[in-house]
Amino acid sequence: MNGQVAIALQEVGHCYASGPWILRQLSAQVIEGQICAVLGPNGRGKSTLIHIILGLLSPREGHVRLQGRAGFVPQLFLPTFPYRVLDMVLMGRAAQVGVLSVPGRHDTDMAMAALSEVGMEALAERPFSELSGGQRQMVMLARALASEEKILILDEPASSLDLRNQLRLLRLLRRLADKRHLTILFTTHQPQHAMEAADVALLLMDREVPPVLGVVAEVMTEENMTRLYGIAMQRIRLAHAGGECFHFLPRCGDALRVGPENG
Repeated sequence: MNGQVAIALQEVGHCYASGPWILRQLSAQVIEGQICAVLGPNGRGKSTLIHIILGLLSPREGHVRLQGRAGFVPQLFLPTFPYRVLDMVLMGRAAQVGVLSVPGRHDTDMAMAALSEVGMEALAERPFSELSGGQRQMVMLARALASEEKILILDEPASSLDLRNQLRLLRLLRRLADKRHLTILFTTHQPQHAMEAADVALLLMDREVPPVLGVVAEVMTEENMTRLYGIAMQRIRLAHAGGECFHFLPRCGDALRVGPENG
């Protein structure tokens, strides 16, 4: 894909205090309009990387360059004040509204349009605290959309969703990237999330192995997935009426020999 670089990481490394390096020699570029999935085991630096990209944390080594600002969708957000859903989304308009100003009609219209895009407009007047975890996640995505930033960063956005809504969210991200030409980076523990929605995948390997970035179909191999998660992984091909798709599952004897990719 040709285009301008939206997110550029150059030799980024980070460690906390005197602890071990969490990230080291991380160089990567995400092009405008791409979706990048970041995968890695617990403690491998996914959240640290997000904080560095957002400018909330300064890396010990290297630097980051963004083409503009980024909207952020956190994994969890529990406000102490009983905000309405609409109020939560209007917070995404803070940069446009300005300090000590109040949102106008245009801001409300933008917030409602963002809620509509994620299917949450009917809940605009509901208290945010009364929503389910999955509904809150969609509202936080609407807040990021209302900011009108061209880069979206999401921290494990599907972690609180059931299988149906995971698929709905991933397809929504794909549609937003294509329709709005957004650049989207999200973290996940699930290889299938990357295969469903992403153009490129960033694999945060063992600290002794440099991270791997590339087109999903090229870098998400059985060898790389096995090295990434420390367990033997098998890629399974599933045929359906619309074509075929692939899943990664741990190898566990003969149970995974049904429908292997090369079978």
